[in-house]
Amino acid sequence: MFVAGNFIAAIATILDYILTIANWLIIIRALISWVNPDPFNPIVQLLHKTTDPILAPFRRIIPMYNAGLDLSPIFALIFIWFLKLFLIRTLFGLAMRMA
Repeated sequence: MFVAGNFIAAIATILDYILTIANWLIIIRALISWVNPDPFNPIVQLLHKTTDPILAPFRRIIPMYNAGLDLSPIFALIFIWFLKLFLIRTLFGLAMRMA
């Protein structure tokens, strides 16, 4: 059973890294949006391509206010933190019980 526990722990670790990277990409995108970046910049395009799939469901649920304030990054970060607290800890707990 320890092999399955190690496998689940490895999956939890990789998911934790992926969620941490997504967290930072969303924060960087939000900070860059304050300075009106060049949309043709490759770094800005990469940020948009990687974070748009994460932010799109929140943009459908939460409308943008008339002032141009996009709250979807805040809710996406809260969701990522929830996943890190619930899913990752649950997977690590499951892996510990299987070891």
